[in-house]
Amino acid sequence: VVYTQSEILQREVYLFERLDSPNREPMKHLKAICFLRPTKENVELLVQELRRPKYSVYFIYFSNVISKSDVKALAEADEQEVVAEVQEFYGDYIAVNPHVFSLNLLGGCRGRSWDPAQLTRTTQGLTALLLSLKKCPMIRYQLSSEPAKRLAECVKQVITKEYELFDFRRTEVPPLLLILDRSDDAITPLLNQWTYQAMVHELLGINNNRIDLSRVPGISKDLREVVLSAENDEFYANNMYLNFAEIGTNIKNLMEDFQRRKPKEQQKLESIADMKAFVENYPQFKKMSGTVSKHVTVVGELSRLVAERNLLEVSEVEQELACQSDHSSALQSVRRLLQSPRVSELDAARLVMLYALRYERHSSSGLPALLEELRSRGGTDRYRKLVSAVVEYGGKRVRGSDLFSPKDAVAITKQFLKGLKGIENVYTQHQPLLQETLDQLIKGKLKDSQYPYLGPNTLRDRPQDIIVFLIGGATYEEALAVFNLNRSNPGVRIVLGGTTIHNTRR
Repeated sequence: VVYTQSEILQREVYLFERLDSPNREPMKHLKAICFLRPTKENVELLVQELRRPKYSVYFIYFSNVISKSDVKALAEADEQEVVAEVQEFYGDYIAVNPHVFSLNLLGGCRGRSWDPAQLTRTTQGLTALLLSLKKCPMIRYQLSSEPAKRLAECVKQVITKEYELFDFRRTEVPPLLLILDRSDDAITPLLNQWTYQAMVHELLGINNNRIDLSRVPGISKDLREVVLSAENDEFYANNMYLNFAEIGTNIKNLMEDFQRRKPKEQQKLESIADMKAFVENYPQFKKMSGTVSKHVTVVGELSRLVAERNLLEVSEVEQELACQSDHSSALQSVRRLLQSPRVSELDAARLVMLYALRYERHSSSGLPALLEELRSRGGTDRYRKLVSAVVEYGGKRVRGSDLFSPKDAVAITKQFLKGLKGIENVYTQHQPLLQETLDQLIKGKLKDSQYPYLGPNTLRDRPQDIIVFLIGGATYEEALAVFNLNRSNPGVRIVLGGTTIHNTRR
């Protein structure tokens, strides 16, 4: 995620090995840089390596705090004195976007409480993030969530224990870490997306910035897996938060620009200068041709899936379920789509889940009939079970906040006015709960009764540096909301993290 292979090669790193790969050849003419998580297994592997070193010198970097006893074990193993340095280089998380990070963890909790190993891993990831950003924050957490409180306490313990590491220059307003629970908003990860990055993740899946296109009909060999990273792909950086319609136009412009720059087949290479110009422009041209073919393929596949799965119609009904409260119209719409052969099983289940979350306590709920319909479509009970699991996970009984109804008259009027203006896009009406939570936080209106501080101190001023972490995973729709909040609130910096980054399948 951090570097492309060609970038590393430019730094004169020629060989990439995993520490645990067997039968590596000794190469005493090479120096080794080791970058590892300080786990028990890794320290043990490193001890084995140092007893029989394969390279001339070792520079060891741990992605998090390492215990003194582990350093001692390494020192004892280093009889040939090949270790040049050992450092802690805090990077125990995956930086996905400039303001988004993930721990690549699935299933952190069992029921309503942490899996102990996952709690440890999440604490490590979060404290490494704080160390790499040089923040010693005040901590707030979602009161309705036991896991949020546990994680807050664990992070606080590490800060207290490693107080020397967290002794950063004090800022006027201390940074704030806000810990939330995904179960408060199970709607957001279930919605189809219409901005580029979120849509790619929803329909194709992004895994460490890589996308698997091997299932695309007629795909060429070199496009079976592509990398989408804003770091080294200008088109992606400029388009990742734009709507699908705009991307279509931009792809067209990219193609036309590319056609204009294409070296003319008949181009006369008569003088040395002509040849020189051709050779100099060629790498630029090649890079551009790679970008063009990649994005044309990705966008083409997205369009194909949207048409094949009838997603425009499905998405409209999803948005209606998430944002409006007309029960009989919603029920009719869901029924209609469940009967359509063009709607995939996943999309049918997703609609029933959204309906169940939205109207679980409605007096004339049509859920039993919808579940029956779902079963007769697929002939299995799998999705039915998932529907009840989703309600158990994120239903009304569990939520600490009111996911659906705005609290006060002002908010209701705002929504009404927004409706009058004619929603500029029916497919993107939904705003994740996180947006409202952060909006309240920035304005200094987030209730202490629902999001208490850990410890006696509270923040008197409005926060400027905010790190928000979602137990149970964040989404690219929330990443977009944070991107927009950062843009519209100069002086406020928000970083969003999650145990993972979800799409509906996940």
